[in-house]
Amino acid sequence: MNAVETQKVLVADDDAINREVLGDLLKPEYTVLLARNGAQTLERAARHLPDLILLDVMMPDMDGYEVLRRLRADPQTAHISVIFISGLDRPEDEASGLKMGASDYITKPFNATVVMARVALHLQVVRQRRMLERLANIDGLTELANRRRFDEIFAIEWQRARRNHTPLSLAVLDIDAFKQYNDRYGHPAGDRALRSVARVAYGAMRRPTDLAARYGGEELVLLMPDTDAANAATVMEELRAAVVNLQIAHEASPVAPMLSASIGGATLVPDGAELQYELFEAADAALYRAKQAGRNRVVWRGAD
Repeated sequence: MNAVETQKVLVADDDAINREVLGDLLKPEYTVLLARNGAQTLERAARHLPDLILLDVMMPDMDGYEVLRRLRADPQTAHISVIFISGLDRPEDEASGLKMGASDYITKPFNATVVMARVALHLQVVRQRRMLERLANIDGLTELANRRRFDEIFAIEWQRARRNHTPLSLAVLDIDAFKQYNDRYGHPAGDRALRSVARVAYGAMRRPTDLAARYGGEELVLLMPDTDAANAATVMEELRAAVVNLQIAHEASPVAPMLSASIGGATLVPDGAELQYELFEAADAALYRAKQAGRNRVVWRGAD
């Protein structure tokens, strides 16, 4: 769906010369990020989500083992591959790192050819793993995220919103009179129409953290982290208008001569009292109100 992006490698070493050497070595082929201590490594890993981290074991504030433990404890960074780089060359040191979840172990002084070969190997594994994950998480018809992927991301963003006390907005979109559309034009045409609406919904999710997913049938869900009710409702109103502007004829619709959609949404700032499903139920209830009010409209429930 997207163009292939240059893979990102985070080099974490308290030695400025090592950072510079490794950075210069990797820059021709990869996007390189640098960190000089454990705390900076954790911050940049969470912010940039690199594909691979070259992690020095011996750092003054927080050693590489503790950094790796914290990376693995955070669902956002738990998947990132890590190669330890260390002057410790005892077999037990290497075994310790691998048992903790490191992908590889390179001893200092490192050989540039060996580093490049191992980095290339592990990034190839990352690409292949992500390809398989993408196939497992993508709806085959619309190429949006599937329900399984939505559930995973929703859980992560709910916890993040609770932790940071930020608003989380969720919308449910239902294509109006879609059964009548299929009855009138046939299921192949219905599939084409659903794909068109999905493309518009995907385009409406402009930030990397936003998510459009197919929840089932002709129903899509839109997740917008760190977005208040007013902004989320505005985005959904633009999406509703964009569906109409597709100009897909729907002569069997009691709503409009063109294909249209009803959208219900809700926004919450989780404070510990609410449960995750309550946000979805609030959005679903808003969708019901949109349908009851005549369809082809957005109804939103804002944060209390």
